[in-house]
Amino acid sequence: MSNSKRFKIILPEYLNKDLNLNIKKNSKYMRRKLVLYIEDKKTFEETDELVNAYLEMADINLNICEMGLADEMSQLNQYETELAESDVPDDYKHGKKRRYILC
Repeated sequence: MSNSKRFKIILPEYLNKDLNLNIKKNSKYMRRKLVLYIEDKKTFEETDELVNAYLEMADINLNICEMGLADEMSQLNQYETELAESDVPDDYKHGKKRRYILC
């Protein structure tokens, strides 16, 4: 039921040895190429994992930086508000204090 067909060739002994030798060489060559391909694929996968890890770490660093910046901005706004609302003497003769709000 198979669509393939077999045929038989009779070769002299020296051609048969030469053919077997070439087949073995080709097999070794293909085996080496396959091993190199697998090693390259592993290297590529490791490199891809490193790139993803660095991108993830960059995102984490950005979030930490933004949190610190938001905290410092909050403290700066609070400090500026305290400065703006601080008591400042109106004049030195009467010593009356007035609240100034900077806008």
